[in-house]
Amino acid sequence: MDRKLRSLPIFYAILDAGILSRRGVDIADFARAIRDAGVGLVQYRDKGAAPQMAIRNVDTIRDVFRESDCLLVMNDRADLAVLAGWDGVHVGQDDLTPEDARTVVGAARWVGVSTHTEEQVRRADLSCADYVAVGPVFATGTKLDAEPVIGLAGVRVARSLTKKTIVAIGGITRGNARSVIDAGADSVAVISALIVKGEPVAKVARDFLDVLR
Repeated sequence: MDRKLRSLPIFYAILDAGILSRRGVDIADFARAIRDAGVGLVQYRDKGAAPQMAIRNVDTIRDVFRESDCLLVMNDRADLAVLAGWDGVHVGQDDLTPEDARTVVGAARWVGVSTHTEEQVRRADLSCADYVAVGPVFATGTKLDAEPVIGLAGVRVARSLTKKTIVAIGGITRGNARSVIDAGADSVAVISALIVKGEPVAKVARDFLDVLR
């Protein structure tokens, strides 16, 4: 579906191949679990995969969601997003610019951009990006080189700086997700908090959706 005809879902699940591998979780199993929970937006992120492995993973995820209306977003790889027929691409500060990503994926696909400072939010607001990711909101162990925590106050500041859709990320759990939306975010992105020892991924994802409704 054309991005112009659909708003971004409030819950944004990130399928990080590296994290899943370290925790012994199969990519297809994880994808099926979040699909069955009713998640409407998924990003595939894999900074370390060789091209052929990335393509296999992309095909696996696409097959899982083939009969679903879930939006599929590729991290960084705008070219792969187009080749795979996915719905968009997400770029970081060290990746393609939103304008370069737009050139690759075209007008119909989503382009998101990560920001960590007020100045980056201001630049993102002036860019062609459809949504602006802000964070880390809370402390997170997902990235060893994580940027400084911005807190709920940082989300509020970002909200004051742009009318674009804001996706908050970083340390978001079932316990604090609602507060992030209340601070001004339109959507929350979750990575490791979806994998909780002793709890099925589908159940955790449904909990997030219930909290955010």
